[in-house]
Amino acid sequence: MWTALLNSALVAISILLLWKGSDWLVESAARIGRRYKISDLTIGLTIVAFGTSAPEFAVTVSAALTGKADISVGNIVGSNIFNLGFILGGAVIFRALKTTRTLVYRDGSLLIGTSFVLVLFLHDHFLARWEGIALFSGLLLYLCLLFFTKQSGALDDEEIPEGVASWKDIPMLLLGIACVVGGGHLLVESASTLARFMGVSEWVIAVTIVAAGTSAPEFATSLMAAAKGHHGMSLGNLVGSDLFNLLGVLGLAGIIRPMGVAESSSSSIWMLAGMCVLVVVFMRMGWKLTRSKGACLILVGLVRWVLDFLQ
Repeated sequence: MWTALLNSALVAISILLLWKGSDWLVESAARIGRRYKISDLTIGLTIVAFGTSAPEFAVTVSAALTGKADISVGNIVGSNIFNLGFILGGAVIFRALKTTRTLVYRDGSLLIGTSFVLVLFLHDHFLARWEGIALFSGLLLYLCLLFFTKQSGALDDEEIPEGVASWKDIPMLLLGIACVVGGGHLLVESASTLARFMGVSEWVIAVTIVAAGTSAPEFATSLMAAAKGHHGMSLGNLVGSDLFNLLGVLGLAGIIRPMGVAESSSSSIWMLAGMCVLVVVFMRMGWKLTRSKGACLILVGLVRWVLDFLQ
């Protein structure tokens, strides 16, 4: 009993570290970038993209290094489903969001394609190093596409914090990195222990509890953006973060250590692909995400959680 309570508390503490750490990382790094006249586009595609995905990065890479493949892959799959289901659905229920042709046809199509590539790569329940290289190469090609087209698309410039850099930003940047790395390691270890105590597989814990925790920055950013009427930021934050997770974070984890995942992972991976298709179709219908569509996304997310725990 005490073991479960202790590790539950550690999970909560690690989520808080990931949330605040990534927030400090994004804000300080963006201000430093502005000081050295780095363009908003470059800041948005590198610092902001990494910042919102920093918890997923820390957890996934830490799990890959320690041989916890189910947590490494499951965290990315679960986080992306959580982003498109609960977070996007919640933001849309709060305020209907308009979409754009660029977001739907370019970024949405790439998101769908990437999710089905992951289905193909993990059909044998193993992510090889060459597959990790292929995913990471896809991220580099996507960034090149954004630079050449001179559009941010998946990431809105409004996401970049305003303000002038000061000496405080350097220690804040270092503290943010330390919190993200430390929080990621703590979340992996405490979640693994909690899973063993509860008799639940590490995959189920990864695609539910760990995924929800590492999605905290996306949750905060998208809801705040929706509240302020920044449609592009709210949608672009989630689509861009999901692409970065699949191509960059999971790709790097596969390069670091080829890994096998549980056979029960297939249903969640297919659910991710289906969720990507559903979201893009919803965005295309009337070029607007309505509250009814948001409710549908949340319902799908809830069903997926129930099915994962019943495995």
